[in-house]
Amino acid sequence: MGDHLNYKEIARQIARQARIKIIEMIYRAQTSHVGSNLSCVDIMTVLFEKMDLDKDRFVLSAGWKAASLYYFLWKKGRITEEELNSYCQKGSKWIGLSEPIHKDISIAGGSMGLGLPGAIGLALAKKLKGEDGKVYVLMSDGELQCGTTWESALIAAHHKLDNLIVIVDCNEFQAMGKIEGILNSTKGRKFDEFGWEEYMINGHDYESLKRLLFLVGKKDKPSYVHVFTIKGKGVSFMENNNLYHYKQLSEEEYNKALEELNG
Repeated sequence: MGDHLNYKEIARQIARQARIKIIEMIYRAQTSHVGSNLSCVDIMTVLFEKMDLDKDRFVLSAGWKAASLYYFLWKKGRITEEELNSYCQKGSKWIGLSEPIHKDISIAGGSMGLGLPGAIGLALAKKLKGEDGKVYVLMSDGELQCGTTWESALIAAHHKLDNLIVIVDCNEFQAMGKIEGILNSTKGRKFDEFGWEEYMINGHDYESLKRLLFLVGKKDKPSYVHVFTIKGKGVSFMENNNLYHYKQLSEEEYNKALEELNG
């Protein structure tokens, strides 16, 4: 019981500090996508703690969550604090979409449906070369509307890519509103019918994330993890509020968010 509580508290504190810094980065740059970044922080907290980036590969297909990626690369010692703090500043290469500007960012993200095809290439190359490690892909639920996603699902199953783990951050929103009102692609989860091992999990439960993300996998099958999250998680007025998909933060909103996270 003690270890259980200790892990949850440690993970919670890591995620809280991540949210504080990510909100600061987005506020200073006067960019957007703060709600999307906050929904995936708990996933990344668990994933980046365990990943060995010298063996494993990470692809952020949902590239607009780049602030979170940069933060956790910094926590892993893969980029400098100066690089982190240059996020979306004038002249910086660290922009608001993940681009292959660093050895740990192999595939550009941001155009929906393109990260998974690239990740399949990485996973297949690992298999052919007999290399250790897995390829983790973080996608959005909006990407389940893309034809490339389902073409890729067939290809991954055909090649028996059991070193491929696809994690879909299902916060139920996309740019223009609720997923279910635009093109409901999340209720009809079909990856198992395409030959994948399929899982569902609460994306804000650190213990469950830890157990699943590093124990998933079945020989000769790629894995799909449907992760239920809350957009804007951690800041009450941003939670499930799609205004914070595009909105820049005012000084008042920024201070109010910090007050909540530091409370």
